Amino acid sequence: MNREKRLRAGLFGRRAEQLAILFLRARGYRVIGRTYIVRGGEIDIIARRGTALAFVEVKARPTLEEALIAITPAKQRRMSLAARHWLGANEWAMRCSLRGDLVAIAPWRMPRHLVGAVELRLD
Repeated sequence: MNREKRLRAGLFGRRAEQLAILFLRARGYRVIGRTYIVRGGEIDIIARRGTALAFVEVKARPTLEEALIAITPAKQRRMSLAARHWLGANEWAMRCSLRGDLVAIAPWRMPRHLVGAVELRLD
């Protein structure tokens, strides 16, 4: 991928994450972290609502259907690794109900939030 395409893709992804944050806040979530990166893993958004703590992956694709199928086993492993690392530094969160969510973004469509769509291995 050439530099211009990478820059456009990065901008598209950042805009999608910002839209996902606004969408989650409108649904009563409090965003407590974003773009959490560790060696070998990444989480786009960490959000809490009540006693639920969600590690959220944001997928922006040309269609919602493409976004919904974009979570690969490798992505699940990277999210799980980052979530374990984050939980190690935030032990208070172990009292919460933990899950991996997906927010799917597509042009001219309402974002779609799938609760528990990402299987996380936290052990």
